Amino acid sequence: MPRPDQAPRFAAIVGATGTGKSGFALDLADELARRGRTAEVVNADAMQLYQGMDIGTAKLLPGERRGIPHHLFDVLEVTDEASVEWYQRRARDVVDEILGREAIPLLVGGSGLYVSGVVFDFRFPGTDPEVRRRYEQLLDDGGSRALYDLLHDRDPAAAVAIGRFNGRRLVRALEVGEITGEPFAVGLPDDAPLWRPVSLIGLDEERAVLVDRLDRRVEAMWSAGLVSEVEHLLPLGLDRGVTASRAIGYAQAIGQVRGLLGEEEAQDATKQLTRRYARRQVSWFKRYPRVAWSRSGDPTAVSAAADTLLG
Repeated sequence: MPRPDQAPRFAAIVGATGTGKSGFALDLADELARRGRTAEVVNADAMQLYQGMDIGTAKLLPGERRGIPHHLFDVLEVTDEASVEWYQRRARDVVDEILGREAIPLLVGGSGLYVSGVVFDFRFPGTDPEVRRRYEQLLDDGGSRALYDLLHDRDPAAAVAIGRFNGRRLVRALEVGEITGEPFAVGLPDDAPLWRPVSLIGLDEERAVLVDRLDRRVEAMWSAGLVSEVEHLLPLGLDRGVTASRAIGYAQAIGQVRGLLGEEEAQDATKQLTRRYARRQVSWFKRYPRVAWSRSGDPTAVSAAADTLLG
């Protein structure tokens, strides 16, 4: 294994949903191939881990991947629960395997804590099933707002950083706080140590442009058959999946299938939640140090990223 200062670089391509990360990664892989290097994509979108969740996650299908190897897509059943700790181990193993082939890993996605778990030298506290079950029951009984209020009393900084709507992360923050007696680490210091040398590439967009793009994406998902996709996944246990059932768009489509929401209501709720999620993603990734920010579709950004990776 080379010393850290000699280790091959890899790239993390981050940004809010709808900013074009997948397309940028493909363009970068093509540019690296033109320069004689192979690149492989590693998924860092929590919902694209799930089999069958394609339309609502904007997952690139195999025929759209330009022959570039893609990893950690479709590796979980919809009834499986994903965790950052599990993802960190799997993704780092994949990155090491790619580096071992003398190829360049491109970590691509907008799930901030998943990306951070790979890129930065994070250590995750253990879990306590009894403690977790207690807070999951509170989530079921009182909703995410009950968890948020409780966390805000105990760890205001963590509550504000996580927000009122991310039930799973609120459960985890309360669990960690009870187990360790320490605040839940939600931020990244400017001098956060890296796991390996990495090129951080951020994709951004003007707010008004992004909001319009996200709204049209939601409408396109419904037109492409999101409700039919959900109808297919429900017999496979989608509604029982702790993680998958709460995915933005899928939860609303489940409501539509069950007659709890009309189509317009389901789409409007999905648009609102998607905008809110994008704002949180922007805030998360803007805290990252040493990010090269650009716009998707900018050929100079792709060339610059390749220059950095190849030194």
